[in-house]
Amino acid sequence: MSGRGPAGEPGTYAAIVLTGGRGERLGGVDKAALSFREATLLDHVLSVVDDATTRVVVGPEKDVPGVVWAREDPPGGGPLAGLAAGLAEVAEEWVAVLAVDQPGLTGDTIARLRAVGANAVLRDDRVQWLIGVWSSADLRGALPEDPRDLPLRKTLRQLHPVEVPALPGEARDVDTPSDLDTLHSG
Repeated sequence: MSGRGPAGEPGTYAAIVLTGGRGERLGGVDKAALSFREATLLDHVLSVVDDATTRVVVGPEKDVPGVVWAREDPPGGGPLAGLAAGLAEVAEEWVAVLAVDQPGLTGDTIARLRAVGANAVLRDDRVQWLIGVWSSADLRGALPEDPRDLPLRKTLRQLHPVEVPALPGEARDVDTPSDLDTLHSG
């Protein structure tokens, strides 16, 4: 990845990785700790944003060096509360916001989103609200005073992001036992 910011300008960005989900459809599995390519899903997503100047992981703290840890208030308060907690640790103008359960992400995914030069989200058959690059100021301005248990997509939709078409498999996630089987066989 080139380290270039939106619209190709030199720049920096931060990354927020949300890991605090309950994994209910997977029987309460910690998605961040799931094995993927001889590492974990958290390791994979962090490797995709290894050029970010700040990498914030929101969720239960693990032994992972080189990241800033944050926790939504209250713990389990939902992805919007997680986003608010992560943003509190970000000083950069642009931030990639990602879910931990995205094994199809690559550095190219983030580069394509950053190249838009505006708020941007990945889209396959639907908008992937947790695969996006956003103006930190726009996110802060859109956050409700109390974000816990409020829908993330409703808040982000009001920012009218550019939808970037996903490449095949790029937006897949791990939500069900079938997804988990595919993760381990792929």
